[in-house]
Amino acid sequence: MSWMLENDSGQSYGARLRGLIDSGKTLSVPGVHNPLTGMIARRVGFDALYFSGAAFSASLGIPDIGLFTLDELTQALRWMVKASNMPFIVDADTGFGEALNVVRTVKDLEDAGAAAIQIEDQVLPKRCGHLDGKTVVSPEAFAEKIAAAVGARKDTLIIARTDVRAIEGMESAIKRGIMCREAGADIIFPEAMQSEEEFRTYAEAVGGTMLANMTEFGKTPYLSADQFRDLGYQIVIFPVTTLRVANKITEELLIDIKNKGTQVDWLERMQTRRELYDLIDYERYQEIDADLSFDKKPK
Repeated sequence: MSWMLENDSGQSYGARLRGLIDSGKTLSVPGVHNPLTGMIARRVGFDALYFSGAAFSASLGIPDIGLFTLDELTQALRWMVKASNMPFIVDADTGFGEALNVVRTVKDLEDAGAAAIQIEDQVLPKRCGHLDGKTVVSPEAFAEKIAAAVGARKDTLIIARTDVRAIEGMESAIKRGIMCREAGADIIFPEAMQSEEEFRTYAEAVGGTMLANMTEFGKTPYLSADQFRDLGYQIVIFPVTTLRVANKITEELLIDIKNKGTQVDWLERMQTRRELYDLIDYERYQEIDADLSFDKKPK
């Protein structure tokens, strides 16, 4: 149901996400790159969504190296949350600056509806977590950012993502995870783990709520949500999956239209007009418009 037609549940998005985590099941959280994709994810039964910085950057036609602004991210998030009315985990990259900047980042994103805000320990210009050549800030500087985020939030969960495993190894990654937990992080996200054993070792050493990144074509082996649950992870994100599939299918369609001058071979694979209207509640808007018409009101 569209945000214009739906009443607020009265429970904050952060509280809703906490409830999902406390339920004991491992959450599969797909990344969505526009509001309509979020509505589809809700319709098929997902409980929470992920707003990836990589997917947002790509949707703007730019690489994931920290080029979009906080205001651009916040405005996009508002539309995402309104469209789906679901808890969003939001990738805030490095927090848009140092600890003081992180305070504003958290306040702005929470005001826009973020259920959880993810902050990482890379140095700008950042890179995709599964690429080489990354650099990270000191453990103390990162813990300071996490503490600032925790102090600034009202009900939003704070996620600490560390990229240090690829740079300094598992021991440093574990130390950072523990330091971030002590700084108040609700969830720890070790990026680019390279085996089941690394995931298990990390979760056992750091403890608490853990998030795993099940991205494609990276350093992490393909594991299911059930496998991650057995390794000690309560949240599994699929950050760019929907964007990659949508882009690939769109490219194939456009090539076919360019070569054949028609789309008829694709009709069976399309979302129909009726299906799209059902998704966005088109008829309900028409009913509201008719009810609001002054000409039809009794005089």
